[in-house]
Amino acid sequence: MKNQITRRDYLRIMGISGLGIGAGSIIGDQLLAQDIGESGFQSSVIAANKVQDSRYNAVLIEGEVIQPRRKLPVLTETDVLVVGGGPAGIVAAIAARRAGARVTIVERYGHFGGLWTGGLVLLILGHIAKGPKQVCQGIGEEMMRRLEKMDGAIINRGPGSNPTVDAEAVKYLMVEMIEEADVEVFLHCWGVDAVRQDNSLRGVVFESKSGRQAILAKTVVDATGDGDIFAAAGAQFEHRSHNVGLVSRIGNLDRVDKTKTSDAEKPKRLGSATPVSGVNWVNLTGPEVDGLDLATLTRMELNHRKYIWGKMQKIRNIPGYENVYLVETAPQLGVRITRILNGLKTVTVDDIRKATRHPDAIGVGGASHAEHGEWQIPYGALVPQTADNVLAAGRCISCDLRMADLVRLIPNCFVTGHAAGVAAAVAVRDRCTPREADITEIQKILRQQNAYLG
Repeated sequence: MKNQITRRDYLRIMGISGLGIGAGSIIGDQLLAQDIGESGFQSSVIAANKVQDSRYNAVLIEGEVIQPRRKLPVLTETDVLVVGGGPAGIVAAIAARRAGARVTIVERYGHFGGLWTGGLVLLILGHIAKGPKQVCQGIGEEMMRRLEKMDGAIINRGPGSNPTVDAEAVKYLMVEMIEEADVEVFLHCWGVDAVRQDNSLRGVVFESKSGRQAILAKTVVDATGDGDIFAAAGAQFEHRSHNVGLVSRIGNLDRVDKTKTSDAEKPKRLGSATPVSGVNWVNLTGPEVDGLDLATLTRMELNHRKYIWGKMQKIRNIPGYENVYLVETAPQLGVRITRILNGLKTVTVDDIRKATRHPDAIGVGGASHAEHGEWQIPYGALVPQTADNVLAAGRCISCDLRMADLVRLIPNCFVTGHAAGVAAAVAVRDRCTPREADITEIQKILRQQNAYLG
């Protein structure tokens, strides 16, 4: 047709025809250079009159979606960038800051805690080994002790016990500890790409209501849980499926009249107690699916919420349970395992059986019910085989399939986050990559920060 722009015309006009774009490809934004403005923020008058440059919009041409290259503004530069504000990420950020690094943490939700708070996974399992012996120490234990001093924040806190926390208390405490540590914070940001230079990660690209921006860093800690950043950086990993569920809380259990119902009629699986009187948290395991698939995640959200609501209505129809109600469903879907790093070393079940001692141990893991002895976590499980300047922390570290359900427990995420934060700070200080960092120095600082290495 006359005057109709073709794909070739568009690429020529935009000056990107030399990129070798194949049929059916989608060209994403790439960081070409960084323009550091006065502060990255404009006055309200300027912002109101700012017009998006249409040259950077994605365009549909001959059935293909094409988006040209563009420069991305740099939001900030930092020593250590922690992506993900769950248990691993929060501890990593605090540890790195206490070790002397400038630290920035980015979280995609509007609160800290990850699945611990947003997923309502309130029970603390994994801090105890056979004995019982508490093996999770350091900043994670410091957090537990501070929760003890807060009214209504934690119950069942005692030797050999598995405590349960209140999600709102944890959210508050994490803000308090991050602010005390003087960590720079950006919420509502989703890490979507890596800024790479050769084999090294130099920063991360984020999407937010402010648009697409980059944060440059000397070392990055991937605490996303899904390994989003090390995957974008080119690190090797395994893609695994696991159960995806949804947690809820139910209330007024202290107002149940059990005299109206026989034992056979009483509802089962009403969950476990929380620090809030009469309120239980109820787990829903869910099916084993791919936690990285958009359509699957959407289906899980819809199905789980319908199931939970329907189950609650059945409970309310049981005599004596009329006042029980659904307090909330977790705003965050319970994705347990997705990407697992292929690290320099791997945590295995045999490590538990053989009580393996690692010369590069950076912490000790526990189990869900103290049926296992303590198991050391090697530093190499945090370090990718094929990418530099990035460390993994939390459930996505290098582990075999049978160990994944222990690695992902909250206290064990504390431990790996603590180590990753210290290691990142040491790498920055010594101007080396994390794989080159002095393990004896990392271990020394971890012990100074009260971590237990076995």
